[in-house]
Amino acid sequence: MRLTLPRIVPALALALVGTTLVTPLPASAKEMSPGLLPAMSSAFGLTEQQARLRLEKEQRASVIAPRAEAEAGTAYAGSWFDQAQNRLVVAVTDQAAARRVEATGAVSKVVGRSAGSMAAHKNRLDALSAAGAVPSAVASWHPDPRSGTVVVNVEPGKQTGEVAAFLDKARQFGAITVNTAGVQQPEPFAAGTVGGDPYYTGNVRCSIGFSVHGGYVTAGHCGGNGQAVYGWDRSFQGNFAGSSFPGNDYAWVRVGGGWWTVPVVLGWGTVSDVLVRGSWEAPIGTSVCRSGSTTRWHCGVIQSRNETIRYAQGDVHQMAGTSVCAEGGDSGGSFITGDQAQGVTSGGYGNCSSGGRTWFQPINEILGVYGLSLHTA
Repeated sequence: MRLTLPRIVPALALALVGTTLVTPLPASAKEMSPGLLPAMSSAFGLTEQQARLRLEKEQRASVIAPRAEAEAGTAYAGSWFDQAQNRLVVAVTDQAAARRVEATGAVSKVVGRSAGSMAAHKNRLDALSAAGAVPSAVASWHPDPRSGTVVVNVEPGKQTGEVAAFLDKARQFGAITVNTAGVQQPEPFAAGTVGGDPYYTGNVRCSIGFSVHGGYVTAGHCGGNGQAVYGWDRSFQGNFAGSSFPGNDYAWVRVGGGWWTVPVVLGWGTVSDVLVRGSWEAPIGTSVCRSGSTTRWHCGVIQSRNETIRYAQGDVHQMAGTSVCAEGGDSGGSFITGDQAQGVTSGGYGNCSSGGRTWFQPINEILGVYGLSLHTA
């Protein structure tokens, strides 16, 4: 028998079998993965005590968020984690909803535009892109609950007449914010065959995302339905049982050939390997870390959700944007907050020397589409 993740000893692999927890326990009520606090301290300039508090508050925000959204109803206008307050902030469009939201333990903010309105605005831009009516200098767009606008990311220095006409059209659907700071065209983070701890599909190297019962999830651009997959040692590992790209960027591999799965994300020596205990969705503003076979372990912040990304191969929808760096071969790898799975690496721009941005496909969408069950500790 061979272990899918070679840095985990078989005894640990056999011990870490469980089912998804309904509600994550507070970080103080269970043992954190060893090395997680020092890694958080290094990534965000925090003391270990501050890092522990932040993880606890972020986890609480993830638990409160769906309840607060339900209480807000049609007045819901989005939510985010405020790092200065260590609190979840929920935007709403009326005072009655604000009072209901505050009863859940969140901070409320009354704004003039609902999440539904901003999502409809974003969907209109998606339709323009599908019709070929978006200039190539426009890299992405997403609803931003903090500003109550749809943010349109445009490459700097490329404000042509065509771009200006598109932005005027976008304003007809509602308020927008144009951002050019550091914007580049994103690319999928697949790579040719090189060394590391990968899986391979032909001459493409990608990274494992999260174990599910029967296999693992990863990025759709790494391989098509039925395609054979080979592990880090080049032995047969399984086949793509489902794959979608573009439009989406997700897939799952059904493992075989003597491989098995464990609910662990590799820390690559930066942190101890992290146990996966669930998949509560972390709000915008929450810290997040990424594990991949090229650049290994890096952390940052979730900056956006429900973003449309424009790759050369076509648009990808409902993505989450982050400040985390990545490089070729990291595709499909794990995005995790604390012990909660967030998604699989899709693509971005920049690198881990000079910095950049990376997007991930949210894990719960993948699980729902394929009817999968996350393998948890």
